Amino acid sequence: MITKFASARLMAALLLPIAAAACTPTVKIEAPEKPIEINLNVRIEQEVRVKLERDVDDAIRNDPALFGLPTDSVPSPAKGKK
Repeated sequence: MITKFASARLMAALLLPIAAAACTPTVKIEAPEKPIEINLNVRIEQEVRVKLERDVDDAIRNDPALFGLPTDSVPSPAKGKK
C-alpha cells in the first residue's frame, strides 16, 4: 500500500521535470530592422599633411622659380625635418 507521503513524492518526481522544462529560456535569433553601422573615425589627415608639406618644401627648395619666387627667398629646411 502506498502512503500519502510516498504518493506525494511520486507526484513531485513526475511533475518536477515538466515544471523544469516549462521554465527553460528560449533564445530567439532575429535580424535587426536597421543595418548594422560601424562608424570608424580614422584620422590620417596629419600624416598626409606632413608628407605634402615636406614635398612642397622640397619642390620650392629645388625650383623656386616654378612657384614665382626669387631664388633668394628659398626657405631653409626646418629643424627635425629630413
